[in-house]
Amino acid sequence: MNMSFLADIQEGFWFPKAASSFADRVDFLYFAILWICVIFFVPIVAAMIYFTYKYRQRPGYKGNTEALHNNTLEVTWTVIPTLIVVWIFWEGAAGYLEMSRVPDDTLDINVYAQKWNWSFKYKENGGESNILYVPVNQNVKLIMQSKDVLHSFFVPAFRAKRDVVPGRYTYMWFRPTVEGVYDLFCTEYCGDSHSNMVTKVHVVSEEKYKLQLAELVKEPEDIIERGKWFYQRKACMSCHHAGDLGAKGPGPNYNGSWGKPVKLADGQEVIFDEQYVLNSIRNPSSQKRAGYENASAMPAYSKSDLKDEQVDAIIAFIQSLKDEKP
Repeated sequence: MNMSFLADIQEGFWFPKAASSFADRVDFLYFAILWICVIFFVPIVAAMIYFTYKYRQRPGYKGNTEALHNNTLEVTWTVIPTLIVVWIFWEGAAGYLEMSRVPDDTLDINVYAQKWNWSFKYKENGGESNILYVPVNQNVKLIMQSKDVLHSFFVPAFRAKRDVVPGRYTYMWFRPTVEGVYDLFCTEYCGDSHSNMVTKVHVVSEEKYKLQLAELVKEPEDIIERGKWFYQRKACMSCHHAGDLGAKGPGPNYNGSWGKPVKLADGQEVIFDEQYVLNSIRNPSSQKRAGYENASAMPAYSKSDLKDEQVDAIIAFIQSLKDEKP
């Protein structure tokens, strides 16, 4: 079904621009239901108002006590709505099946959801990112799993939404049709910073997609930039702000922390230095920071998750922020 002429009407008012192969079908059904409701609602309400006035109670008026019956009218208002509802069901079911039946020729990408961050791993070369990159006009299959609680993957421009459930894999597919940058949300409440679990989908050409994948596996040479690279890819940014002056999150802000005393929940005081950062990464529960006792538990990163030299890079990145004023 090609209803692309709807895209210009809906963009900026009803929906974002339609940018996937089945978005137009979803929009067509939405507008069909909308106008069916309008077409029925207006005359029914007008008739109610008219009949309320025409048959209002008046002095000396005595209504007919006999029950009135009109077979033609009753059959009409039963059959027509039934046919409309059956058609709506048929269109909705057909669209749902189209979204559910994953084609064979897909580009597979692993999706990991955790509070409060999305991460994507590309099977072609093992690259990872917090932004989803996909090539235009190719079928893309997402293999999704949650590391903690229930999340929900939603790209409004694709009209694509699927829950990401802990303890199981969920799947969805789409074929992006328009190059551009689109919003990606979590639409299932997942904790304090649920509203911050937002990222972008970049739909690019095949050539740019391959170049981007090559960049994802290329660690920056500069140790500070490399630390920032790991900070973005290891979900640190979902809880700890860095470079965003005064911003607050579920975890402490990195800005202006280096070399300063840190008060722990047990009353002890330590210095924000290399050892403190290492302990916070390897065994975060051992030194909970005062004021963050009720925050969601930070996962411990073993050496298989973060190598010692990668931790050193993260430390260098945090240390570079020491002149920032929180």
